[in-house]
Amino acid sequence: MKKITMQQIADHLGVSKFVVSKALSGKGGVNETTKNRVIQAASQLGYFAQKNAYMKNQPISQQSASFTGKQSVIVLMPNIRFQTKDSLYWGKILEGISEELEARSLGMVIVSESRVDHFIHVLNPDGILGMIGVGQIDSSLLLEVHRLGIPMVLVDHEDALIPTDTVFANNGDSIFRLCNHLMGLGHTRLHFLGNIQFSRSFRDRWSGFREALEENDLETPEISDPMLRLRGVDTGEFVPDFEEWIMARQKSRQLPTALVCANDSIAIRVGQALKKVGIDVPGQITITGFDNIDDAYRNEPPITTVHVPKEAMGRRAVRKLIERIEHPEQVYEKVLVAAELVHRDSSAAPSAEQ
Repeated sequence: MKKITMQQIADHLGVSKFVVSKALSGKGGVNETTKNRVIQAASQLGYFAQKNAYMKNQPISQQSASFTGKQSVIVLMPNIRFQTKDSLYWGKILEGISEELEARSLGMVIVSESRVDHFIHVLNPDGILGMIGVGQIDSSLLLEVHRLGIPMVLVDHEDALIPTDTVFANNGDSIFRLCNHLMGLGHTRLHFLGNIQFSRSFRDRWSGFREALEENDLETPEISDPMLRLRGVDTGEFVPDFEEWIMARQKSRQLPTALVCANDSIAIRVGQALKKVGIDVPGQITITGFDNIDDAYRNEPPITTVHVPKEAMGRRAVRKLIERIEHPEQVYEKVLVAAELVHRDSSAAPSAEQ
């Protein structure tokens, strides 16, 4: 394969090689729009896929597998949306990462900074073994890590521009099994609730839902359906929109028999909204969630959900990072960790009136 050069990227975009060099160096000097165009073009042309395409520091990936001395792994989890250490979801993933690193006598440096200029101050490649990114991370941050030649693994996130190993729960298959369980109970009017643009995991869950319904010749919601693009799924901002939608459905006698929510937090808020408008769960509508956070069990009624082994995902990410350091030439992998259905009281067979 022919080597992709900065000049080719420049010619492709109609800009100077100097502009491309500046954009890929991470040192600034070009505006955000131009930088993003350069990154996009470089990715499309295969520039980042080239081994050592533009990495300044190679020694880190050459390190001995014995990891002599106390070394650390950066855990980057930008403090955006609901991604915090105290989260019932993200916090458990961090616990798994921490336990596995500790078992290997490796240190952990948690970074929540989401601005590139601040983030690079903590990047000292000589003292860093690698990086694990948790949750949504801006492409410019990942590009900086890639540019420095620091091995990395992403958990519950992937970036189309930058090739990396990733670790996800098996979202699609799990929702597929959940929907088949609901259809086995007799449900025929299932509806998905979430925002399919919110994250890769939400999109995968929607795909599993759609596949299950199509396979059973049931009608699937249109892609333009407002319940697939709920605003504020992390803050609860969507609740008034949902209440309006469900009351309109009730008025027209088109209530779904089951609401398959993209995660437990949405399911809990949906349950509260249904109670407010006088709809019984599970008597009139079944609700399911995803993730199996502690609040799903404490909810009244407890939420039927999918258990994501969050600590196991964190531990697997550490093992994947060590594999990447020991075998830098291996092809990149997407690791899917199996998840299990958890049957609770928010789901039941549809009533005869439905």
